[in-house]
Amino acid sequence: MSIILDRVARIADRYDEITALMADPAVAADFARLNELDRERQEIEELAQTYRRYEHVQKQIEENRSLLHDADEEMRELAESEIEALQEELEALEKQMKTLLLPKDPKDEKNVIVEIRAGTGGEEASLFAAELYRMYTRWAEAHRYKVELLSINETGLGGVKEVIFAIKGKGAYSKLKYESGVHRVQRVPVTESAGRIHTSAATVAVLPEADEIDVVINENDLRIDIFRSSGPGGQSVNTTDSAVRITHLPTGIVVSCQDEKSQLQNKLKAMRILRTRLYEMEEQKRLEELGAARRSQIGSGDRSEKIRTYNFPQNRVTDHRINKTVYQLDAVLDGAIDEFIEELAAADQAQRLEAMSTELA
Repeated sequence: MSIILDRVARIADRYDEITALMADPAVAADFARLNELDRERQEIEELAQTYRRYEHVQKQIEENRSLLHDADEEMRELAESEIEALQEELEALEKQMKTLLLPKDPKDEKNVIVEIRAGTGGEEASLFAAELYRMYTRWAEAHRYKVELLSINETGLGGVKEVIFAIKGKGAYSKLKYESGVHRVQRVPVTESAGRIHTSAATVAVLPEADEIDVVINENDLRIDIFRSSGPGGQSVNTTDSAVRITHLPTGIVVSCQDEKSQLQNKLKAMRILRTRLYEMEEQKRLEELGAARRSQIGSGDRSEKIRTYNFPQNRVTDHRINKTVYQLDAVLDGAIDEFIEELAAADQAQRLEAMSTELA
């Protein structure tokens, strides 16, 4: 802990230094410099104030210890009680400082683009993918996030082969980033008459939506094809060629959008998806460079990992990463996934704290 305290003490001193600089008339007259200092000050303010509170509590503990040998028995008992309470606060402050030292994910505040694809299981997998889509939209609505459908490929029985949608709102990515992976369902399919339990799967990818400043795309790297929209079974749904397919030639990424009647609107949506996939590709490269320890973290977004099972006969949902099971399947599929989100975030934070302590040791 001493190494961590030394680091935090330096940050607190830097906070005091910045505060003094901002009060200097010469600095105050330089608007750009003042803004730069203010941004730095805001970034470290909570950590610095937590450390100053930590110092104050330490001082109070020492003062109370000096009273443990007081002639007055009542005063000694009061001091013991105070020390016990202050020690608890000191431990809480130590934990808070460790947490505040963890690097913040710059993507956490971004909107997300969610891609759900039916996996193994045929039509049953498509029906399950549609249920997952409904689950996330219900969750978003409950948290007053805005949902925007970008692309959907439906089947004739109410399922979806693929659906891509945006969830907009502050902190959307910080909440949903743990949902990436393979979701598995176990139940008697509605398409089955034999009554046997089948296992099907769908993949979920949660991507932070990239801004234009995050990814610059060269128009010369794109091939844009225009075609007529089609619905389930391949029938034409529009009489004009409004569907858009964009191929990014350097990477081979292909994005199609056909749900809008306007060719321009379909192109704009396809470009949002392409930009986000390119951004995610660069992020994955960066994670590979960070090494195996970082990739093993819960929030790494491994698409091939089986993360959750939805068992209908037992009314059970199990998240395999944290060994958590709830027996409220209907509620979960109706959007009640906050319990999983909160415990996954806590487990991820615990892993990162352990990794930080190991690095500093």
